[in-house]
Amino acid sequence: MVSLEVALPDRIESDIDRLVEQGDFLNREQAIEELLSLGLSAQETGDESEEELDEDLFTQAVDEQQDPADQYNDPL
Repeated sequence: MVSLEVALPDRIESDIDRLVEQGDFLNREQAIEELLSLGLSAQETGDESEEELDEDLFTQAVDEQQDPADQYNDPL
């Protein structure tokens, strides 16, 4: 079995800990392994091609960007 070191945002770590505490998984290692497997399976069985997924992710990231100069402007 391969061992990886991954930095996760605090929110994701908290979500994993919550799932373990709820009894959805025996421990953090099992939770991480199963959640990664589910994510990979979903990616492989998706109807969209990889190129379309990459484009969608890029478009979504660009659409969600906000101009820091606009943070003080109230929306009309």
